[in-house]
Amino acid sequence: MKALKWIGIIIVVLGVAGYFGMDYMMEQTKKNSPQETIVYKSGNLALEATYCRPYKKGREIFGGLVPYGEVWRTGANEPTTFTTNKQIKFGEQQLPAGIYSLWTIPQQTQWTVILNSEIPDWGVSFGNVASRNPEFDVVKINAAAVDFPDELEQFTMAFEYNVNLTFTWDKTKVSVPIEFSSL
Repeated sequence: MKALKWIGIIIVVLGVAGYFGMDYMMEQTKKNSPQETIVYKSGNLALEATYCRPYKKGREIFGGLVPYGEVWRTGANEPTTFTTNKQIKFGEQQLPAGIYSLWTIPQQTQWTVILNSEIPDWGVSFGNVASRNPEFDVVKINAAAVDFPDELEQFTMAFEYNVNLTFTWDKTKVSVPIEFSSL
């Protein structure tokens, strides 16, 4: 009976440590890759993307830190989220209103951009493998990767022009056109 009591206490202590330890770890990682939310509003349309912004720090980014041909959580820490309050055309595909996790598969000249209806707690699992479950992919499009004239130190997402969602880091820029009706 005494052993059972100690096992119970150990389980509770480990559970509490794990819970608070994860919060602490998330807080610490955001010091190196701060979280940011970008917003676009036009009439009754609202778009939002929340992501964490890692720094280059002298590293080779695409083809190095972010390998070509592998799913990337598109930022650091938790997966990037993309929210739309209205149905839109994302690239060439229809996207219903909702909140999605955003993933990419970078290549030298083209990226695959994926919106997924599942939002995992963390962007990678053990072994540094992206946590995306392809069964929940809603939209999967290709977008050109172009050379950016300046070297950008920190990963940056933005809504630009007549609405493009852009990803820029190091010397690479990718744009995904977004269309919507102005009702």
